[in-house]
Amino acid sequence: MLCLLPFSVRAQDTIRIATFAAPLSRDGPGLLLRDILDGEDPQVRATQRIVDAAAPDILLLTDFDHDQGLAALRAFNDRLARPFAHLFARPGNAGLATGLDMDGNGRLGEPRDAQGYGRFRGDGGVALLTRWPVLDEAVRDFTALPWPELPGAVLPETAEGPFPSSAAQAAGRLSSTSHWAVPLRIDDGTTLTLLAYSATPPVFDGPEDRNGLRNRDELRLWQRLMAGDMGPVPALPLVLLGNTNLDSADGDGFRVAMARVLADPLWQDPQPASAGGEANPSPGHNGDPALDTADWSEDGPGNLRVSYVLPSRDLTVADAGVFWPAPGSAGAELLGEDGFAAGPHRLVWVDIRR
Repeated sequence: MLCLLPFSVRAQDTIRIATFAAPLSRDGPGLLLRDILDGEDPQVRATQRIVDAAAPDILLLTDFDHDQGLAALRAFNDRLARPFAHLFARPGNAGLATGLDMDGNGRLGEPRDAQGYGRFRGDGGVALLTRWPVLDEAVRDFTALPWPELPGAVLPETAEGPFPSSAAQAAGRLSSTSHWAVPLRIDDGTTLTLLAYSATPPVFDGPEDRNGLRNRDELRLWQRLMAGDMGPVPALPLVLLGNTNLDSADGDGFRVAMARVLADPLWQDPQPASAGGEANPSPGHNGDPALDTADWSEDGPGNLRVSYVLPSRDLTVADAGVFWPAPGSAGAELLGEDGFAAGPHRLVWVDIRR
């Protein structure tokens, strides 16, 4: 476990890599751009201030509405104190219509009938901001992978057979938003590849556990990739990052799947921590509260560790933390009086040496 400060000044020979599931999704297309341009939306402003304070060099946003021209992402970036030089985002599965009943409720055209939950195409997408260029031609995009084609996939079943139907399973994609392997050209000539994604919550379903099974297989995609089951294995160095929506010790879902990733010798877990999380433990939880990255109601799942930045073992970690200052400490005002100015999730960062 490393830094308990809300953020720290890093050495010049380090790269700060962060992921943040900030609430930058709106009820319809174009509304996020409207809110950014307005300059008064409290969630947008709080998110930008936290990003400015943490000052990452690479940032993955995992709940950011996607538009074809990246207009919202460009507007968001332009209003940061230190804008990023390079932006990357591609259309994901959230809100992508299927024409099928994907949740088995007998109705069509609802948000849960899309390839990934979404009220419109691009709802709650994934966006990457970086100070180094993306090698676009070398990006590998697994977003369109059919779920049944993942080696070892376990799809939901009921007593009646495949859930919700054989047709829905055949047409369904694994990724609920996006899965990308994104190589960056660092200025010393090194290529650093990011394995970036955001997974479905393993809840909001029935006894068939469709979301739980999907959440597990969304994480397993990276394991199968690194095992050589999905084409060429990405070369080191690597960083696996994003919102897995899965805690290895508490909450719903196949926790053992997250525990296995954290124990995999390919990855190192810097255990980013915060004083705010440490001061706000959830009763009955087994995990270290300092490692939690989401502040959820105790009437619901409670606080959980669901966002991760995991460098490959060949990288040297200099520092790590979760932006969750203790009440009354420096930076706490950025979270707002109730702690939720930028939503329940906290920005997670890791510094690696160049």
